[in-house]
Amino acid sequence: MSDDFTTLETLFAAAHTGPGGSVTPPIVQTSLFTFGSYAEFENRMAGLSDDPLYTRVQNPTVSAFEEMMAKAEGGEAAVGFASGMGAISATVLAFVKPGDRIACVEHVYPDAYRLFERLLRPFGVDITYHPVAEFEDNPDLLRGAALAYLESPTSVMLQAMNLPKVASHARKAGVLTMIDNSWATPVFQRPIELGIDIVVHSASKYIGGHSDTVAGVVIASKANIGHIRDLTLPLLGAKLAPFEAFLLLRGLRTLPIRMRQHQAAANLFVDRLSALPQVRRVNSPGANSVPGLGGRSGLLSIEFDETVDIRKLAEGLSLFRLGVSWGGFESLILPAGISLAQSMPFNSMQRFGVPRTLVRLSLGLENEQDLWADFQTALEKSAA
Repeated sequence: MSDDFTTLETLFAAAHTGPGGSVTPPIVQTSLFTFGSYAEFENRMAGLSDDPLYTRVQNPTVSAFEEMMAKAEGGEAAVGFASGMGAISATVLAFVKPGDRIACVEHVYPDAYRLFERLLRPFGVDITYHPVAEFEDNPDLLRGAALAYLESPTSVMLQAMNLPKVASHARKAGVLTMIDNSWATPVFQRPIELGIDIVVHSASKYIGGHSDTVAGVVIASKANIGHIRDLTLPLLGAKLAPFEAFLLLRGLRTLPIRMRQHQAAANLFVDRLSALPQVRRVNSPGANSVPGLGGRSGLLSIEFDETVDIRKLAEGLSLFRLGVSWGGFESLILPAGISLAQSMPFNSMQRFGVPRTLVRLSLGLENEQDLWADFQTALEKSAA
């Protein structure tokens, strides 16, 4: 994490030294940086200094967020992006070329799936999809692949993975590993310490935490981040803006306490939902369900039987809102039937057989007992 701090709470709460003793970093809202002399400018262009040059590739406020995320995830360096998909796209395109194969976990994030199918496959990249168990138990799966694209837990179905085992298979096969850690955050899971090469976040979710920021971030070794900075960050242009970086730094300072509240709500829901006869299964991996997973976030999914009217359930809720995304202060519900009806081509939920009786809940920061009372009332009415 850091030689100076032993806990994430202390790392995130540590005051920045800003102008006039400010405990928050300044927002350096500029598009470019000038130089005091010809020699300084020439040295920067020649790569002999790392002075800021242009905000599309470097900015002090963005750098402060990147440094914090690198320490939090136990990586050597990080680079921020304007969205989670910007981070995913720039990272994949930096390490994959036509003729390569990506081994991807099933139930991957829908837009990552569309990236692979709509853009990469037509450009000659082969993508194969595999269940979690196959990644864990088949060492030959990754042979010949260029990249293993992972999520633990996976999107929608929330299947957790034995990351040390998968990382060991990948190292033996010489395959780069990349994982989306948005669900667990570094509070509950640190994949680099488990052997994974690259960690990516949709920072719009728990990292930001306030549903007011769209951003992404990648954490890895200095060499891998350097390659992204040299190639896809400047050329694809999905840079993280200074104001968004400032909001993300604010979000990090409350991340551990927010994750504990999300977990408290999820624990209550999992316990009570599991006892209901109309619930077939609750998808929500808990602490220690796989090596390296230290907690449960507030995103879970529920598979109901046919006695539950999903439309009535969703419309009968008061504290849960219908909407996409997750990880903010508000509670959300997303019925699978709505996503399955999405008109965009290459629907991952259709591809991987997500049942129509499934609903995904993002439990926010409201009181967990209030959330449960609201959900229980709507569920009773939906089955009447």
